[in-house]
Amino acid sequence: MFSEVLLQEAHPEPHTLEREREAVIFHVEVPLCCHSLQTPNYTLPNRRTSCGGKAKHTPNFISPSLRHVTVLPGKGLKEFIKVKVAASRRLSYRMLFYSLLFFTFLLRFVFVMTAVDNIDGENKCSSIGCLGKKFGPKILGRSLESNVPEVIYGILDQPLRKDELEGRSDIPQTLEEFMIQLKEVGYDAKTFAIKLREMVTLMEQRTREAKIQEYLYRHVASSSIPKQLHCLSLRLANEHTNNAAARLQLPSAELVPALVDNNYFHFVLASDNVLAASVVATSLVRNSLRPQKVVLHIITDRKTYYPMQAWFSLHPLSPAIIEVKALHHFDWFTKGKVPVLEAMEKDQNVRSQFRGGSSAIVTNATEKPKVVAAKLQALSPKYNSVMNHIRIHLPELFSSLSKVVFLDDDIVVQTDLSPLWDIDMNGKVNGAVETCTGEDKYVMSKKLKSYLNFSHPLISKNFDPNECAWAYGMNIFDLDAWRKTNISSTYHYWVEQNIKSDLSLWQLGTLPPGLIAFHGHVHTIDPFWHMLGLGYQENTGFADAESAGVIHFNGRAKPWLDIAFPHLRPLWTKYIDFSDYFIKSCHIRAL
Repeated sequence: MFSEVLLQEAHPEPHTLEREREAVIFHVEVPLCCHSLQTPNYTLPNRRTSCGGKAKHTPNFISPSLRHVTVLPGKGLKEFIKVKVAASRRLSYRMLFYSLLFFTFLLRFVFVMTAVDNIDGENKCSSIGCLGKKFGPKILGRSLESNVPEVIYGILDQPLRKDELEGRSDIPQTLEEFMIQLKEVGYDAKTFAIKLREMVTLMEQRTREAKIQEYLYRHVASSSIPKQLHCLSLRLANEHTNNAAARLQLPSAELVPALVDNNYFHFVLASDNVLAASVVATSLVRNSLRPQKVVLHIITDRKTYYPMQAWFSLHPLSPAIIEVKALHHFDWFTKGKVPVLEAMEKDQNVRSQFRGGSSAIVTNATEKPKVVAAKLQALSPKYNSVMNHIRIHLPELFSSLSKVVFLDDDIVVQTDLSPLWDIDMNGKVNGAVETCTGEDKYVMSKKLKSYLNFSHPLISKNFDPNECAWAYGMNIFDLDAWRKTNISSTYHYWVEQNIKSDLSLWQLGTLPPGLIAFHGHVHTIDPFWHMLGLGYQENTGFADAESAGVIHFNGRAKPWLDIAFPHLRPLWTKYIDFSDYFIKSCHIRAL
């Protein structure tokens, strides 16, 4: 019996290249018990025979180019095979698992690639052909690569003029129409991109036009006086003329000393809206724990004075003390030049030419809807109202008072406000709620850059754009501390600078110059005392608003307008007596 030796060349000679990697089998006769092999170049180690004798050497030459020598014994071959088979079986199971895993991913990959090719319009090619298109000729014989993204992106990046879409009837109007055409016609990638661009562009144009129309209508609605409120003013003015009870002195003579007594809680309200002022006054007194200590100073203009006096004469809020005065009743206001009136006159002239008016703003096809809305809002008459500017002169108007709480006429008081007098202002002038932090990221995200134009060097070099802003509407003013500062003169200086720069420092409102004038003089109070945004944030929850101390309908959607948010309006209308004669006669309803 003989052993079989398998020899394989490791480095074939040049003249045997055609036999590269071939295996050569030599049969070497050796004794069964002897497994040593010795060559001039390679020597297999001697091993003892089973009988204890030493094996003889067989001087067979093995080429140095041979790299493997395998000796397979004749006897024990079965045992050798058993060991190999057991090891191979373990390897086979492992290889089977990895093979199945590989083919699973391969099949998923093939499915995705063929699906993309079908979208590309190459639905006539086989799966293998479509894969060849992806991977090139070396693998599957196709060299054309997919250009779906390039085709679509290239077309979508091309500008589309508005006049290109005018009068076109073949453009899908809705997504449903687009899908029907896509299924019936079977667009290729290029046509798909063209149709998609046309449809989306057309929808964007229509959406923009609709939003601008909405903002224009809201601007008109918020700038106009509802006929019901106009009716109320006329009826009250007539009542003031014909009814002596509507011409009472407010307050009565015995209560006049309380107007300058700092032991009372003094509130100031500036308004030319009788109904709005009545809601503020009623909510303030009704929710006060000590209404006998409440003094409300109502400031109005000349034309609204008689209706305002008639209303509060006929609707007293005892035991609270109500004072109604027109601006021309203040000695300070009638002496010499009043900076606020001069600024208003100049401001009105500039705003009348601002951006060419509302028509020019709306017809500008390049502006975004929100920019158009902001420019329209800048034209609102309320921003040129003396009622908005009068608060900057509180120290002069109430020279005997030490502290007041100023209220806007679009707020509702829902709690007792007397604890505001216990707040330590730490020498600051203005107690206000900051508007840069809070759960509502839309309302409570206001910083100086939200109001001031930091692209103007006069603003950028003097202020920090990321500094937190605060709100008007419900403010505690320490008048004694105010009189020690130059806040009022700073306010008028910056208003003048804005007018000279053609409203380029800021566009609207009295808050921007207030943010500048009170810079460094603001004491932050708890947000509970002033919840904002009920006039422009429709997502404000009723429960959240109901739990606030003071709610503010700042924005266009005032609660006395038809454009008010229906779910928030009851928080305001609950303080109106709809059975009142004047309310009923002017058809003022809760809606």
